[in-house]
Amino acid sequence: MSAEQERYGHVPRHARIMALSTLASLHVFALSAGAAVVKFTPERAPESRPAAVAGRAPVLTSAVRPAAGTTAPVPDPAALSRRLVPLLAGADTRIGAVVTDVATGRVLFASRADEPATPASTTKLVTSVAALATLGPAHRITTRTVRGSDGGVVLVGGGDPTLTARPSRKQGLEYASLPELARQTATALKASGVRRVDYDVSAYRGPRAAYGWKPNYLPDGELAPLSALTVDRGRRAPGDSKGNGRVSNPAASATAAFAKLLTRYGVTARAGRSTTAPAQAVQLGAVRSPTAAELVEHLMTESDNDVAEAMARQVALKTGRPGTFADASQAVMRALAGLGVRGGIRVNDGSGLSTANRITPAALASVIALAASPDHPRLRAAITGMPVAGFSGTLDAPRYTAPSTRGGAGVVRAKTGTLNGVSTLAGIVHDADGRVLAFAFMMGDGKGPVDPGRLDRLAAAVASCGCR
Repeated sequence: MSAEQERYGHVPRHARIMALSTLASLHVFALSAGAAVVKFTPERAPESRPAAVAGRAPVLTSAVRPAAGTTAPVPDPAALSRRLVPLLAGADTRIGAVVTDVATGRVLFASRADEPATPASTTKLVTSVAALATLGPAHRITTRTVRGSDGGVVLVGGGDPTLTARPSRKQGLEYASLPELARQTATALKASGVRRVDYDVSAYRGPRAAYGWKPNYLPDGELAPLSALTVDRGRRAPGDSKGNGRVSNPAASATAAFAKLLTRYGVTARAGRSTTAPAQAVQLGAVRSPTAAELVEHLMTESDNDVAEAMARQVALKTGRPGTFADASQAVMRALAGLGVRGGIRVNDGSGLSTANRITPAALASVIALAASPDHPRLRAAITGMPVAGFSGTLDAPRYTAPSTRGGAGVVRAKTGTLNGVSTLAGIVHDADGRVLAFAFMMGDGKGPVDPGRLDRLAAAVASCGCR
């Protein structure tokens, strides 16, 4: 199982109201304390914010990171241990756990912290931080058209996972528009009699599936076959948000859609074949993806496998490596090593679908602490994109509405991970005294049942603990 959104049943209206009141109180506390609000991501139009985060961002960002030099006390490790050890006891499978003070880097609690575990979708944290560090938060991916060697048109894929044939302003993020690219191209051609549109996907190489992926992932639509040119995530029905019904050849499908759009703009053309664009070809049109920061926020909130794999490939391409799974994985691990996380991470993909990925809880907590640190502002979208307990993404209600977890609602911000026999949760939290802590909880060995609720209870215990 790779679906992330575990659901615990119907949420009573009064429970959601109580959680909202908790979040509002947190905001009032932050304002009255005079805490400086760190600016996490660049200025952008309101519609550019991920839909699941945009409505709550003014409250949540004030709770993500306090001003440098906070006077909030550091939890006492012994007191924190007394809270967490009973929650670890009695589990049917192993749990690795780490809690770290973000400001000092001090490890406050550790259990099996250096034991590698299957991270599932918490791999996306590693991918996101590597992408932001390597590309920069303002990086955009370009899809363009050029003149072919025979006078035709070549549609050149750059790896943008959000290129769309739909009206882009209706989708939360301002995605690159295939109709706009067709309009630009038709204008440049001026009805010059183009007969064929070929496509260039040479930016990506190698197999379409990563080592450790199960054979059903692509047929079941967990993500589209990896291609440098894909429109609407390669879905047969563009509005199908569940990901079912992916096309087998995303580039050919995208090119067919583009040829129809050209015809709409007065240039009759048919879809052609795969080719490589001439090195010095004349550009006819170009559209660009949302920024890397926006893409990271989206992929973290929605646990988007397609975007995560694309961001890993962009890390490889930026560092001069081929766009393969192996090169992307190596580039991501090298980027993390460059930030000081030199061990405990071995990945084979960017999304975490690979059952062969291994990350230690200590390494995962270190990556989170880096992204939350004021010393690395370019990494901040990895934090602002994390789902918020009880409110957004894969941590939306009914999670964090039960009495044992309600203390974490609105103050736990974390990435989830789910595969068969594996559940992970990693992120940041303000404890009861206002201290920012990073945590990583990793459960299961892929062989038996796991209870994600136990990890939620651990995170809520950290949130509600002053522990002095």
